[in-house]
Amino acid sequence: MVQAHDVPHIVGADLGLGWVVPFVGLLLSIAFLPLVMPKLWHRHFGKIAAIWSVAFVLPASFSFGTNVVFYELMHTLLLEYVPFIILLLALFTIGGGVRLKGQLPGTAIVNTGILGLGTALASIMGTTGASMLLIRPLIKSNLNRRYRVHVVVFFIFLVANIGGSLTPLGDPPLFLGFLNGVHFFWPAEHLITPMIILAPILLFIFFWVDVILHRREGKPSPQKTKLEIESFRLEGSVNLILLLGVLGFVILSGVWKPGVEYTIYHVPVALQNLARDAGLLFLTFLSLKLTSKESRKLNGFSWFPIVEVAMLFSAIFATMIPALAILRAGADGALEPLIHTLSDDNGEPVHAAYFWMTGILSSFLDNAPTYLVFFNTAGGDAQTLMTVMADTLLAISAGAVFFGAVTYIGNAPNFMVKAIAEQRGIPMPSFFGYMLWSCGILLPLYGVITFIFFI
Repeated sequence: MVQAHDVPHIVGADLGLGWVVPFVGLLLSIAFLPLVMPKLWHRHFGKIAAIWSVAFVLPASFSFGTNVVFYELMHTLLLEYVPFIILLLALFTIGGGVRLKGQLPGTAIVNTGILGLGTALASIMGTTGASMLLIRPLIKSNLNRRYRVHVVVFFIFLVANIGGSLTPLGDPPLFLGFLNGVHFFWPAEHLITPMIILAPILLFIFFWVDVILHRREGKPSPQKTKLEIESFRLEGSVNLILLLGVLGFVILSGVWKPGVEYTIYHVPVALQNLARDAGLLFLTFLSLKLTSKESRKLNGFSWFPIVEVAMLFSAIFATMIPALAILRAGADGALEPLIHTLSDDNGEPVHAAYFWMTGILSSFLDNAPTYLVFFNTAGGDAQTLMTVMADTLLAISAGAVFFGAVTYIGNAPNFMVKAIAEQRGIPMPSFFGYMLWSCGILLPLYGVITFIFFI
């Protein structure tokens, strides 16, 4: 522990890899316990997550002091976890208030169309916003289908991740880049080509997989109940206006700089961020008041998915503190051999290494702080990164956004989409089962992207 500007903190250069054991243990619990002890997991997942948090907090308190650990937890809580969960809560509640009356047939054309629409919307309203808006109508359209898992998996690939490539509103890593000086339209200008390559290929693969599985099922027709024999229209459309309000508050926090901060145990909390979070909570309250309870019930709305995400990600954010500290230490930390691969013998950046290193770590850590770590590793000067080092910034940005789809925890909406699907009766793959899908389909495509753009 040292003092940096009178702030007690954990120094990543002093940490060995043993400090990431609680984080790895939590990931393995998420991966295996639902398979081997499903009843134990579903009843006590919050307690299990808390145990892994304590497994980091107690040894760290003895090693670095309680004041240091308290600062690190407060920093993570106030600047990362609370804004993260408030945004998710707002989008989850508001998106869950939009109900499509009537039922679209779960055909390959309809499903591909919904995935394509979600991919386009993700850069406008964020991957989480687009996911929460469209996942329930998509599930409803496929209730009569026997094979539905692939629909949700490709939804996570496209809508919850790759679709958010083009603007700072699309995905949290790009928003952090915007806050650090990257121009608003820089991602659209530079990431549009790799996205245009990836998205159509994935939609094409999905379409033919869905066609084959639909035929294997005997092309079932939708089973309509009295509630579903009705004209198509949106119920709770006021929530679409509230979604625009969410985007407005997020943009406001990025462009309004009043220069006012409130310090809580050495952690500076900016006024614009407090205003954003207060605004999002107000919009959440409005959504609950303006949307009928019956409409939410018919939409299959339940609080369990957001509660599960809140509990698990509180432990994820806590236990990944030492992992991010080691990363921030760069060449002085325990991951020095990996950091060394980011530059060649002449000191020039290796773009392929930046793409895969940012990507792989974004798959298991939160992709927003991972983006920021490599942004700073590459120099941290936005003007330089946007111009003479544009390929490096492209590699970092694409790695953080694209690889968020590789695991359930790679990006915020992934786990929530999974939880909603399971709550609606779709038996989603386990943590590693999902990775069989993602690695088998996405990694070869990312290899193509590497060859085209980064070699």
